[in-house]
Amino acid sequence: MTTELSSGDSGLGQHAVVAREVLDELLPERMELLRTATGMPLVGAALRAVSIDRLVLERLTGTVGDALRGLVVESGAGLGGRVWQGRMPLRVDDYIGSGAITHEYDAAARAEFLTAAFAVPVLVWGDVLAVLYGAVRDRRPVGDTTLVAATVVASKLGRDAEERLMPYIDDANRPSRALAELTQVIRDVADPSLQARLNRIRRGLMGQAVPVLSGREADMLRLVEAGASTLEIAARLGVHPETAKNYLRSAAQKLEVDTRGAAARQARLNGLL
Repeated sequence: MTTELSSGDSGLGQHAVVAREVLDELLPERMELLRTATGMPLVGAALRAVSIDRLVLERLTGTVGDALRGLVVESGAGLGGRVWQGRMPLRVDDYIGSGAITHEYDAAARAEFLTAAFAVPVLVWGDVLAVLYGAVRDRRPVGDTTLVAATVVASKLGRDAEERLMPYIDDANRPSRALAELTQVIRDVADPSLQARLNRIRRGLMGQAVPVLSGREADMLRLVEAGASTLEIAARLGVHPETAKNYLRSAAQKLEVDTRGAAARQARLNGLL
């Protein structure tokens, strides 16, 4: 089953088809990476579908049947719908018995003998355009390391999609390409003082007071959302723990909050993750 991405809320307008093509091109490699990084025997990807504005579970690896293939998921429903609605990673260690999700799709989960599972959002300019899944059948819990690894894969997929979509974005639906490119430059700049100057310029041009996080700061806050400790974040991203602390402290200062948890929540509310 093939669907186009929803253009209703994504801000991509007529370029939703291009966004679908970009994700279709990127997903095969990322699905394999997701499976390798998380160790999950079953992984999948659901994309938002045009006109019905639902998630459609299309990309699947490791299934024993077809119960999940083509499953249509509504916002807020089940594990994936909850992640789409909340725009945050979520795991459940007993899918059928979990009180954290609704159970419209239990029959499909039972058909695949699924027990524990996770779902993480793929965000493109703050909008959820896809959800990545992973699941087991042997009642192993989804650990912190697994959820962190999945979050990193989803984050990188979203950033790569943004980069490829840049030439196609309508000015009517998104800030001008120049501003979008400036945002990307700010994310990539390593010098904090230069980044602060560019950030002030961007806020002035956009007429808003929302800060821009660097790519590394955003990655770390996504890992904070996933429950990772500072040591786990440092190990996952290959930096010294003190460097991780400095990035998190910088993000908190930009967002005018006192803790890394508050920074992650504020960044999510501002559409920065």
